[in-house]
Formats: sequence, structure tokens, C-alpha cells
Amino acid sequence: MKRIYKNKTQNSLLNGTPTYIGVSIILVFFLIFSILITVTMGSVEISIKDVYEIIMYKLFSIGDAKLLSSGPVHDIVWFIRLPRIMLAVAVGIGLSVSGVIMQAIVQNPLADPYILGISSGASLGATLAILLGVGVFFGSNYVGICAFIGAFAISILVLTLANVNGRANSTKLLLAGMALSTVCSAFSSFIVYFANNRDGMQSITYWLMGSLAGAKWQNIRIILPVVIISTLFFITQYRTLNLMLLGDEVSITLGTDLQKYRQFYLIITSVVIGFIVYASGMIGFVGLIIPHLVRMIFGTDHKRIILLSALVGAIFLVWADVLSRIIIQGSELPIGILISMIGAPSFIYLMVSKSYGFGGNA
Repeated sequence: MKRIYKNKTQNSLLNGTPTYIGVSIILVFFLIFSILITVTMGSVEISIKDVYEIIMYKLFSIGDAKLLSSGPVHDIVWFIRLPRIMLAVAVGIGLSVSGVIMQAIVQNPLADPYILGISSGASLGATLAILLGVGVFFGSNYVGICAFIGAFAISILVLTLANVNGRANSTKLLLAGMALSTVCSAFSSFIVYFANNRDGMQSITYWLMGSLAGAKWQNIRIILPVVIISTLFFITQYRTLNLMLLGDEVSITLGTDLQKYRQFYLIITSVVIGFIVYASGMIGFVGLIIPHLVRMIFGTDHKRIILLSALVGAIFLVWADVLSRIIIQGSELPIGILISMIGAPSFIYLMVSKSYGFGGNA
């Protein structure tokens, strides 16, 4: 049994703790480098000197307050660019780690963070908010809040349905998620059809495309800690996550019942995805592709791939957001569209090459 476990989790091109530590350090420095570089990039030309002077003043109160505490350049750097970059970091980490966890929970290497109906629940919540005005008492962010509630509510319903007539397992969770996803999509389509609101339909479409344009410091102060804490928690759970790849029968023989862990992990992941959907709308493929890239290089041991996926996901989304802002002069391409243009061909490649199994083998 130990031999099976070892082969299943350690098949990779790059093995060894020193390699893992070295790559992790390189990725951390590259993430910091990416943040420092991309904050100077945008449709408005601002000198690198001005950008860093504003950041140093805001963080450490270094510099002339009269020149650096206000003005259009200050607002662009501190209220637009830097919040977007930090939100991109949070979303990249959250989606990538959630993808790793979801793939382990349902034992399906083609799963993504939205596989259990979470996306459809969020979409239904947003549709109710935009077209029917549900949740307007939440304030200006009521659409995102309703999407969060929809995503989390569907996750709870998936768990409840999966536990009907027996204990939940990966297959029942997947089937319950697919069923509830269909129901939510049907209700969303029903509301859109009868509302006959062209402006509302455009708002829903843009929201479903995903965007980081609404990044605000008050949201990031909540989302980033939630994402980091959940990532650190999942890193401590690597043994249980590795057991999930072996299946329930093998785990029971090893003395571990995976049901309660599966449900607990799903709830935590749903909270993370709910916050991400609240802040950025629907951004697909990140939680599917990034774990695969890391897994094909470093194997399936969750002790390593969770942290590495988080770092790679953050770096990827930071640069994707910059590209979405500058690829069309004078306009912004929704980041969800850009990532789908990258992710869909990558997904097809994985299918055709049969390199979508855990560890890179089908």
C-alpha cells in the first residue's frame, strides 16, 4: 500500500525537496518582480519614478505629502492599478488552489473550481440581483454579494443532496453538482427571457465575462487574507488530499474516512470561490489549467503542488490582467475572455494528448 501511495504522488519530472524549495523561492521573487513591473504598465503613461514615489509614500510615508497624497497620477496608481494587481494575485491564488482541491475531492483531473455548480449558483444570484433587484439593500455591491450567496447556497445544497440515501462520495458530489447546475441555469434563462431587459442582459453578460476593474482596497483587505489562510490550511492537509487520489476504498483500509474531509474542504473552497466571484465575476480555466501545468512538472504530491499552483496562478493572472488592459488601445478586454482564449486551446491539447490524468498520465 505504501508503494502504491508513493508511486501515485511522486511521479514527476522534478523530484526532491531542494528542487521544490528552490523553485518556490524563484516563483516568490518572480511574483514580487511581476507586481513591481506591472504597476508601471497601463494605458496611461506614468513615469516609473512617479509610480514608486507614490507607493513609497502610501506605504512608508516617505516623500512630499503635498505632491504625492493626491492628484490624478496618485489616483491611477493607488486606487486603480495597485488594487487590480493585488486582486489579480488573490484571484489567481484562490482559483488555482481551489482547482487543486476540487480535482482531489471529485477525483477528476478535468474538474475546476466551478465543477459542482458553484458558477451556476453565482450566475443565478447575479441574475436575480441585476434583473429583479434582489438584494439592493446590500448597497452598491449588491450584485457581487448576491452572487456570493448563490455560490455558497448551491455548495450547501450539493452537500445535502449528495448525502441523501447514503453517504456522499466523489461520484454523488459530481452528479449533485451537475443536477443543481442545470436547475440554476434553467432558472437564470427563465428570468432573462421574461425580464426583457436589454441593459440588464448586457450587465449580466459583462459580469459573466469576468473583470478586475472593480478592485477596491476594502474588498482586497478581506479577500486576500481569506485566500492566504485557506491556502495555508490546505497545505497542512496534504496527506488527506493525497489519499483522495487513491479512492475511498483504499483510504478506509488505511484508516481514514474521507467523507467528512471532502465536505469540509468543499465548504471552505466554496467560501473562497464565493469571495472571488463577488470581486471579479466569473473567470474560468485558471483552476483547471494551472494545476495541470504544476502537476505535470512536479507530480501529484499536494504537499508541493498547492503552494506552487498558488504562486503560478498569481503570476499568470497578474500578467493576464495587464495584457487585457493594453491589448486593445483605449479599451479593456474582459479578462475572462482573454483567459478563455488561452485556456480553451490548452484544455483541448490536454484532451488530445491524453496528458490530463493525475501525474500527467491518463
